[in-house]
Amino acid sequence: MTKAIMLQGTGSDVGKTVLVAGLCRLFANRGVRVRPFKPQNMSNNAAVAEDGGEIGRAQWLQSLAARVPSSVHMNPVLLKPQSETGSQIIVQGKVWGQAKGRDYQALKPQLLGAVLQSFATMRAGTDLVIVEGAGSPAEINLRKGDIANMGFATRANVPVVLVGDIDRGGVIASLVGTHHILPDEDRRMIRGYLINKFRGDLSLFGEGVDAIGGFTGWPCYGVVPWLKAASRLPAEDSVVLERLARGSDAALKIAVPVLPRIANFDDFDPLRAEPDVDLVFVRAGEQIPADAGLVVLPGSKSTIGDLMDLRAQGWDKDIAAHAHRGGRVIGICGGYQMLGRMVHDPLGIEGSVTDMPGLGLLDIETEMAPEKTVRNSVAFSREYNAPLSGYEIHLGVTRGTDCERPSTTIDGRPDGALSSDGLIMGTYLHGLFTSDAYRAKLLASFGLTGERLDYRAGVEAALDEIAAELEAVLDPAWLDSLVH
Repeated sequence: MTKAIMLQGTGSDVGKTVLVAGLCRLFANRGVRVRPFKPQNMSNNAAVAEDGGEIGRAQWLQSLAARVPSSVHMNPVLLKPQSETGSQIIVQGKVWGQAKGRDYQALKPQLLGAVLQSFATMRAGTDLVIVEGAGSPAEINLRKGDIANMGFATRANVPVVLVGDIDRGGVIASLVGTHHILPDEDRRMIRGYLINKFRGDLSLFGEGVDAIGGFTGWPCYGVVPWLKAASRLPAEDSVVLERLARGSDAALKIAVPVLPRIANFDDFDPLRAEPDVDLVFVRAGEQIPADAGLVVLPGSKSTIGDLMDLRAQGWDKDIAAHAHRGGRVIGICGGYQMLGRMVHDPLGIEGSVTDMPGLGLLDIETEMAPEKTVRNSVAFSREYNAPLSGYEIHLGVTRGTDCERPSTTIDGRPDGALSSDGLIMGTYLHGLFTSDAYRAKLLASFGLTGERLDYRAGVEAALDEIAAELEAVLDPAWLDSLVH
């Protein structure tokens, strides 16, 4: 029978996503048929699964680690936060509805059937399913109707390993405290724990392991060091934007305004990996650097809402001044829509504001429509005569004079727009910077002609490196028990 194990955390951002990806690659390297699964995810970083429909970007990465095609059943419930209307609810890849936080709590029991159905689909024809929880099971105020942590584990009878993050401090208290407050039914599901993000002399933590075992009776399956290779993987959670390094002496500064509902910001990971690029994420209260050579407007889950915030920050004036100086601007998806003259939302899909002036840098207008475009695509940069591949996830139709100069073609269709001077460009294609050929020509246009990275190969190498580190520090008997 297919085995399964679930990693739950003592809190958010303890590193579950990377650990699941690393374990998927570890077992795939051993020849085990392994698949990832996350019952419920909350993220505006989405991917298009190979069987069609949206899943969390993290589950796409984990499927890559497992060397299996991505599927909507790997993440059956995806919540995408947006303005005014709460979160959009994606079920098995398709839009199911939307709800505010309190309303969603009442809806969760209706979604459990889809979650269990998707889990059964993932178990079919495989040896091991590695499940990732969300947040923490210690949030007992959310336990009723839970489908993300112990609610799922108890219904699906999947044993749990608890993950504690030692880097943030208080890891002993967080593990012991979780043990203390969980009801007996949930506590019985936990088989042991992992310590994650350890730095320093491991011998100094021996008494800590003994103390946790004394309080809980749980075995420790391993102390995982700080995994440096994780920085080379696409990030899922927007909290990572607060930690990214900035201010290098690189030749080209690229500025990205961090909008409140920023989406698919892993579009920028290939640029961040380039040694001669200083990728600056501009936070609220900061100005867009005047010495930036390129400003990129990211995707957004709420174009009109983020346009309003962009103006409140004064970034519209910064971008206008940048363009007036002859600076380059690229808009991706929602960022592309913002570059136009107007954004119309006559049906109120995004909220109560139905018309919003754009930045006026492209002669285009966008009208929101209820039909959502979700597809993986083969594309081509007409601007740089370079192949592209990526995906589309967007609402709205964009038209206008500058669309007569499409920046790209997607599956043979014209897409995007270019200004008459070629300095302002927009596209609906996510993932264009992942194309090594496109990225090389873009950077060469700024005078950067050095050898470019093979970005995808770097991600694969990082996954193998993480798998090797996990194999070296995790209890081999526990690893063997997962498949035997």
